[in-house]
Amino acid sequence: MMNNKPIGIFDSGVGGTSIWKEINALLPFENTIYLADSANAPYGYKSVDEIISLSIKNTELLMQMGCKLIIVACNTATTNAISILRNKFDIPIIGIEPALKPAALKTKTKSIGILATQGTLMSSLFSVSAKVFTKKIQITEVIGEGLVPLIEEGKVDTKEINILLTKYIQPMTNNNIDHLVLGCSHYPYLIPLLEKILPNNITIIDSGEAVAKQTRNVLIKNKILSKNKNKPEHIFYTNTSTFTLEMLLKKYSSSIVIKNKKF
Repeated sequence: MMNNKPIGIFDSGVGGTSIWKEINALLPFENTIYLADSANAPYGYKSVDEIISLSIKNTELLMQMGCKLIIVACNTATTNAISILRNKFDIPIIGIEPALKPAALKTKTKSIGILATQGTLMSSLFSVSAKVFTKKIQITEVIGEGLVPLIEEGKVDTKEINILLTKYIQPMTNNNIDHLVLGCSHYPYLIPLLEKILPNNITIIDSGEAVAKQTRNVLIKNKILSKNKNKPEHIFYTNTSTFTLEMLLKKYSSSIVIKNKKF
């Protein structure tokens, strides 16, 4: 049955597992297949053509594995390739974008910050979203250079990453932001560290919960919500070492399978 086929998720590495966790919490009976394209991480410094090519490759692989819906759990891939994927493939495809709209609606200082990759901030889709949602609001954009490679190595709470975050946050606090938008699915793993660095009046916003809710809505709309009431199957594939996936997902070790696969 189509309903019990898996949800496919791909990211430039392990960051999209932050999205997977939200989906698993909201939709506990859905089977999932996750592709961590860590061999090509980060996507943020690749050309648009490279990002599109990698996104097509990942989507094709997930479709070959029988997925009923695909989540592009990567801001850079979404902002550069989502329209092409939707035109090319006849399957529901959900993307992830920086949550500019809720930040813009909630800000009281009329100043928000966004920490993202170069690929996301330079994309035309981000530019359009920023113009639509942040009129009359100051937005401080900072490229989180070096953060994704450190997270891919499992270094989410180290002196090195703390130094980088402190440097990246400084221009935002100088501009009196009251909301920080995380524009990369890797960055939610830095929230505990960010909460120590940021002033108490700054709210951190990421897109994980919104993506999970949109996934549920699309599954219902297309009548492909899982009817399975048994223990679901979750398979994670990575084309590099499984170490960081195992570390980030250790809480789920009894209910997931992590495999190394060339793709």
